[in-house]
Amino acid sequence: MAIPFSRPLVLSQGDPAGIGPDITLMAWLRRRELGLPPFFLIGDPDVLALRARQLNLAVSIRETDEASKAAGMFADALPVMTISAGIEVVAGEPHAATAKGTIASIEKAVSLVIHGEALAVVTNPIAKAVLYEAGFRFPGHTEFLADLAARATGRPVTPVMMLSGPKLRAIPVTIHIPVRDVPQALTGELIMETCRIAHEDLRQRFGIEAPRLAVAGLNPHAGEGGAIGTEDEDVIRPAIERLRDEGIDAIGPLPADTMFHDEARARYDVAVCMYHDQALIPAKALGFDDSVNVTLGLPFVRTSPDHGTAFGIAGKGLAREHSLVAALKLAAQLGRSAESRR
Repeated sequence: MAIPFSRPLVLSQGDPAGIGPDITLMAWLRRRELGLPPFFLIGDPDVLALRARQLNLAVSIRETDEASKAAGMFADALPVMTISAGIEVVAGEPHAATAKGTIASIEKAVSLVIHGEALAVVTNPIAKAVLYEAGFRFPGHTEFLADLAARATGRPVTPVMMLSGPKLRAIPVTIHIPVRDVPQALTGELIMETCRIAHEDLRQRFGIEAPRLAVAGLNPHAGEGGAIGTEDEDVIRPAIERLRDEGIDAIGPLPADTMFHDEARARYDVAVCMYHDQALIPAKALGFDDSVNVTLGLPFVRTSPDHGTAFGIAGKGLAREHSLVAALKLAAQLGRSAESRR
């Protein structure tokens, strides 16, 4: 018998011109079939209603001003805490005028979780280029969430991005920076801090008693002992040795081209990679519809689908809700785990 949730999940709207409204509506329609935890959206109910008509989806949408009321509505209607989109939204046509509402939706979602009114944050995909036009100063969702957490708690926050799927968990040490800047950005301290946070969150939130971390090299063949770049021996290996001295089960640096086949993956719980695509390409190749973006290191649970806004298919009935469903389920699992430790 399922244990009832004391608090609902809160879902940010993402870019309203993208597939966020599509997958939100489709996930709610499958709530009973998939046993989804109660959730509510912070966004514009008019956008959802228009998208539902475009997609020929019979979804009852009900506005609420309190998170506590959302769980009671969820069985019969999709609860929405209203934030205006700013303009009339056209599916597939992003506009900078919606950026204010998109940012406000994320801020409100984080505030509700920090103040205990929602169990966890699930974020719909944003389009960073659209937000940049409106003055958004963060490289992405992850960094913005860390800033919101730091402002709310008064403590510095180091966010760690992890793609979590049924076949692979993968973390990029450096995230939204150009590839040419990666060698300079990689430091032993950054690698160690990332691994420490991964180790702790895998223990505390994922219930892995002794996490095994496989750390990738930066260069081909992990540098071939210095023949193909020196970063692996000069920066990555010393960091791993210090982590092992601290009792963290970390191995490497490993050649990235042999880390992701079935036999290799059986030997670790998370792959710690040196840059964005080194982690996300295998993660998405092995579980595009089932992987979830999880931000570790935050004082609250945050998950997200592992895909983008997909403007080209928004409103056309081609989007798939699978990754959002996985994000909702994982957020509930991690949120309940956090609740049980209080």
